[in-house]
Amino acid sequence: MDLRQIGLFKLMTDKMDWHSQRNQVLSDNIANADTPDYQAKDLTAFDFKRQLRQTSQLQPVASSPGHLTGTLPNRGSFRDEKEQPYETSPDGNGVVLEEQMFKVGQNSMEYQTVLNLYRKQVGMLRTAMTPNRG
Repeated sequence: MDLRQIGLFKLMTDKMDWHSQRNQVLSDNIANADTPDYQAKDLTAFDFKRQLRQTSQLQPVASSPGHLTGTLPNRGSFRDEKEQPYETSPDGNGVVLEEQMFKVGQNSMEYQTVLNLYRKQVGMLRTAMTPNRG
């Protein structure tokens, strides 16, 4: 059974994908902390309403082997944008390491929260599907 077919699991998976991609963007910022003229980037905020609308839309289904199935959205499709730097070094670099490290920590905590919620939901499904042994 594909849990992504259940709306709540799809939303949680999308949120975890967003956090994974954001972690990559933040890591790139930290890696380029000494690169002249590099400006820090970040992803646009996860839009829960938009994701919920996409999740609740009906998806096309092939009812015959000759029919074409719908296309799945690409992973890693979240948009990144340049940040306005709080401070810029003399070489034009706009990465503030303390700020980036704070964002990495915050991103990690939020990812863990969604992951724990996902685990709890899977546990509830397992409990519901376990035959009564009384």
